[in-house]
Amino acid sequence: MVADDQAVVRTGFVNLLATQDDIRVVGEAEDGAEAVRVAAERRPDLALLDIRMPHMDGIQAAREILAASGGATRVLMLTTFDLDEYVYDALAAGASGFLLKDATFPELLHAVRVVARGDALLAPGVTRRLVAEFARQRSGVLPARPVDGLTAREVEVLVLIARGLSNAEIAQSLTITDHTVKTHINRLFAKMGLRDRAQAVILAYELGLVLPGRDRPA
Repeated sequence: MVADDQAVVRTGFVNLLATQDDIRVVGEAEDGAEAVRVAAERRPDLALLDIRMPHMDGIQAAREILAASGGATRVLMLTTFDLDEYVYDALAAGASGFLLKDATFPELLHAVRVVARGDALLAPGVTRRLVAEFARQRSGVLPARPVDGLTAREVEVLVLIARGLSNAEIAQSLTITDHTVKTHINRLFAKMGLRDRAQAVILAYELGLVLPGRDRPA
């Protein structure tokens, strides 16, 4: 499903996606409220939502769509700027990443396919930069969350994810195998109710394990 209040943008995305044999657009919406209704009716695998829309913005629409679908519908946000002030809110609401409106056709297809298969769109380093920027602006506002239940190793892995390291880099840093890293990440995600690395990065900042502007844990 594609939701954007700019008809030209929305139609352009729909027409491009419709050229692919493995992608089917099941609905369109011109504002957030309509997006929630269409998602409830059509139950799309993925909702491509503009962050800024009338009546209900994309962030609130994302929250409602994710809640109603139980997470079955993945959300990819559309934005005009890579440091949109709402990007942090969108990720915190449960979106799996964001795509610039001026993205190329291959970038659009890549983003849709990555998020549809259950992964986060953002490269870890990009996620870390975005979260750090807005965590810096909101210093002292983010709610604290308990770290109880995580092992020392899982906390180490969480910190390294927030620093932008890939699985291979985490394995090298901790002198463990890639398989062991995946096991730690799976357990960490299950314990903390995380879906992807984007949410893991946000959690690390909320817990104070990583501070904006620092490359080391607090």
